[in-house]
Amino acid sequence: MPIISVVIAEGRTTAMKRRFIRAITEATVEALGVKPDQVRVMLNELPLGHYAVAGETFAERAENAATIKEAS
Repeated sequence: MPIISVVIAEGRTTAMKRRFIRAITEATVEALGVKPDQVRVMLNELPLGHYAVAGETFAERAENAATIKEAS
């Protein structure tokens, strides 16, 4: 029984997350030859303030992008 854990940044719609989970399930069924009801997907969403690249959180990046847009 495949158990797949995925971590994403928050902000996606319920519909997007459902499509993503279905796509992961379908890919797992095809790749591993298991039945869909054997696939478990755990989707964990991180707040933008808890996810960073190069020392800058995604919340900071969003704030900086908004500031740049307002200035232009």
